[in-house]
Amino acid sequence: MSKKKNKKKEEKQKITYIDDNSTIVDMSGTKNQPKRSKATFKEKARTYFSTVKKMILPMLATLLAFTVVYIIFMFAASKF
Repeated sequence: MSKKKNKKKEEKQKITYIDDNSTIVDMSGTKNQPKRSKATFKEKARTYFSTVKKMILPMLATLLAFTVVYIIFMFAASKF
């Protein structure tokens, strides 16, 4: 027969959730912390343009690939 292990029951820490209509997060450790200020326009613009800089090269490569495929199809269609 199997032996039952004696497990001590641990009290679970109560988690407090605050609904801000965006996500559900553990807010139990943030009771006395000041609210975070919103991002400024300058920070948002810097983030936007740095993201766009990272996307330009892949976008141009994709457009080049589509153009090459289009030219190949047009060349193949003109032969028939």
